[in-house]
Amino acid sequence: MPDNISIEVVGPLLCAGITTYSPLNRHLLQKGGGAGKTVGVVGLGGLGHVAVKIAKAMGADVVVLSRNNSKAAEAKALGAEILVHSDEAALAAAARKFNVVLDTVSALHPIAPIVNTLKVGGAYVLLGAIGKPFELVAFPLLMGRYSVEGSLVGGMPETQEMLDFCSKHNVVPEIKTIHAKEATAQFKALADGTAGAARAVIDMSSLKDL
Repeated sequence: MPDNISIEVVGPLLCAGITTYSPLNRHLLQKGGGAGKTVGVVGLGGLGHVAVKIAKAMGADVVVLSRNNSKAAEAKALGAEILVHSDEAALAAAARKFNVVLDTVSALHPIAPIVNTLKVGGAYVLLGAIGKPFELVAFPLLMGRYSVEGSLVGGMPETQEMLDFCSKHNVVPEIKTIHAKEATAQFKALADGTAGAARAVIDMSSLKDL
């Protein structure tokens, strides 16, 4: 664990950090870096905001794709633009814009229109665990030479690499430390979709107070 990162921050990095770092590592760092490249991040929650920070640290331009403009200020504060993917005209105007898109949303949603925003040879990476099939049309994939892939976390060496990268570039997730007794309410907020981007980190010393 790097000396300049607190244990409260390391916890979320071992989840959201490596989950987003791994595909960005493959598609940016291992292909010459992020300079001159544009990354799309679908969803600005716990995974999404970390993806924005890591992609920016890699030198890429970042656009957040969201259902509406409610998180425009949050995206701007992170140095990212926002694109409302439910706006068909705005999405069409973004055709061939992204080198890679990370989709962090864990609820079923149309991905075919977003896939069309990839540059030729671009990659659409699914990070949200969704148990139902997506609908995709083959022809755009053929014409754009797009790849649609999934990604989970990373092995021990890449996780260490991620921690070192975040340490060097001061990439830390938004967190809030909570008492153990608040865990049930936090899980409910996650289920309701009201938890926000900040990762809740349980202070394990509070267990003695239950």
